[in-house]
Amino acid sequence: MTPASRKIYVAGHRGMVGSALVRALTAKGERDILAIDRSALDLTDQKATRDFLMTEKPDEIIVAAARVGGIEANRSFPAEFLHENLAIASNVIHGAFEAGVKRLLFLGSSCIYPREAPQPISEDALLTGPLEPTNEAYAIAKIAGLKLCQFYRRQHGVCFHSVMPTNLYGPGDNYHPERSHVIPGLIRRFHEAKQRGDSEVVIWGTGTPLREFLHVEDLAAACLRLIEVENPPDWVNAGSGGEVTISELAALIAEATGFEGEIRTDPSKPDGTPRKALDSGKMRALDWTPKIGLRDGLAETCAAYAREHAADRH
Repeated sequence: MTPASRKIYVAGHRGMVGSALVRALTAKGERDILAIDRSALDLTDQKATRDFLMTEKPDEIIVAAARVGGIEANRSFPAEFLHENLAIASNVIHGAFEAGVKRLLFLGSSCIYPREAPQPISEDALLTGPLEPTNEAYAIAKIAGLKLCQFYRRQHGVCFHSVMPTNLYGPGDNYHPERSHVIPGLIRRFHEAKQRGDSEVVIWGTGTPLREFLHVEDLAAACLRLIEVENPPDWVNAGSGGEVTISELAALIAEATGFEGEIRTDPSKPDGTPRKALDSGKMRALDWTPKIGLRDGLAETCAAYAREHAADRH
C-alpha cells in the first residue's frame, strides 16, 4: 500500500502529540488523515467509538488520545485518570480489531515502569516492581493498553504495537496552572513572574530529581518511523538520551523566558520518581535519532508561549 492510498486515523489530533503527528504526516505527503473532534466523538463511549471505526475503516491508527496531567492532577483525580484512559485504550484497540484495522500504534508513557527500575530503563523492566504512586492510575491504564496491543497481536496476528515516550514538551502543550506537566507549568510560572517583576520563583520539591525530555516533533518522527517497520517490537522506548535535574531545567526556562530573579525549591512538595531515564536503544536501531536539543527546544517553546499569551490564548 503506497502512503498516498492509506487512511490514517490520528486519535487525539488536537493534543500536543496528535497535532505534531498530523503535521509530520502532512509534511510526509499523507493525504488521507482522519481526525475527529472530541465534541463529535467521545472515545470513552464504547458504542460510539466502535460505530465510528466500523464506518470509517481506517487502514492504520495512531492512538495519541489520553487524559494527561502533572503530579497534582494525577494525585487529585486518580479515578478519572484510570477510568478515562483505560476506556480510551480498550475502546479504540478493540474497536480497531472489530473494524478490521491491520495496524495500530498505541502511545504510552515512561511512567509504566517501576519507580525503582534500573537506569536507564529498558523495555523488559515492565511489571518488575511497584509503580510511582503519584501517577500510578495513569500508568496502569497505559500498561493495559500496551498489553491489549500485545495480546491482540499474539492471538489474532494484527500489527498492534506501542511506543513509550519519555517526558514530552513542545508546541500545543497544556499550560493549565494546576494540571500541566513540569515544563509547561514552569514556563507559565516564569513568564508570569517576569511580567509581574517578581524577585523569586518557587519550584516544587527538592529540585534534585533527574528527568529526560523529548521534543514532541522528535516523537512524531519516531512514530512515523515505527509505522513503516514491517515487524516492529511489541513496544519500544523513545527518549532523548539526556538528563537534567529539575533545578537545572528551571534555570534553563528562566533563561529562555528572561526571568532574572531567584529560584527557590519547596521540599514540602513531592518530587515524584527520583530518576526516570529510558534506554532507547531499540528505537535507535530502527534508524531514528532525536534532532532537537533541550536548550533550543525550550527557547522555541517559551517564545511560542509568549506569543500565545500575548494573543490571550491562555
